[in-house]
Amino acid sequence: MRFLHCSDVHVTANYAAIPFLRLGWRRWIALGELTWGGRAAAYARAPETLHQVVRDCEAHHVDHLLVTGDLTAYALPNEFEGAHSALKPYSEDPRRCTIIPGNHDTYTPGAHGSGRFAQWFGPVCQGELPEYQREGPFPFVKLLGDEVAVVGLLSARVPPVPGASWGHIGRRQLDGLAALLADARLDGRVVLVMVHHAPLRKDGRPDKLHHGLVDARALFELLPGERFAVLHGHIHKRYHHPATADRPHVFGAGSSTQAGHEGYWLIDTAGGRIREATAWVPGAAQPAFRAQLGA
Repeated sequence: MRFLHCSDVHVTANYAAIPFLRLGWRRWIALGELTWGGRAAAYARAPETLHQVVRDCEAHHVDHLLVTGDLTAYALPNEFEGAHSALKPYSEDPRRCTIIPGNHDTYTPGAHGSGRFAQWFGPVCQGELPEYQREGPFPFVKLLGDEVAVVGLLSARVPPVPGASWGHIGRRQLDGLAALLADARLDGRVVLVMVHHAPLRKDGRPDKLHHGLVDARALFELLPGERFAVLHGHIHKRYHHPATADRPHVFGAGSSTQAGHEGYWLIDTAGGRIREATAWVPGAAQPAFRAQLGA
């Protein structure tokens, strides 16, 4: 099977057109990042880039699209709507698409409490085997064909203050994942685990405490070897760490729509393992680079 993995697409509203009081204090602080920090300019063409990613799915005969969070800039309703529209028809088909939320999609208590992500992406953020769910729909699993299981985890929480963007899966989800992995229906399958926060940076080290995945070590303990892969976003760099005897493959999708850094992974599976993984720029005729998967 062939998968396209993208992340951190950050569809961004026109914040200048929104009444200041409606934004709320968390987004007031974020306005500096949007304007002086250049984030709004970097993602001005995010919908167009996503349209190209959808076209690439068809051109590459992709079986399933995987998006590891941060669909929005700061969780406004029209940002969710824009991302959903740009990803059609995949965003409407749970058998062809899986999407989990990122920390920008849970940026405010209001967005999280109202279930704003689920209003737009709930159908593609659900799976089979509900007996293993421990926190809302998480962890969920989709059994695709005879050879792959896609697992979704939630690591994105409402930050106490802007800038505190660490991720936490939690014991309940990890216990559910452990039980799920012991289910005979997953035997022999490649297991692609989607989580927003990065268990490792590009340099192979854990991320900073205020930004990283707090329980990455506990996640790795459940996923030893090349049959497993963790697919993540959050860090706006595209990279791969090969699996070892006590660790899965790790694929960072980067920020797939950021101007000058656009891209995604194509991941091919067969025979119970990942056979090939290539990094692409949307619309390109050749891959940018290939992952070194080992022997």
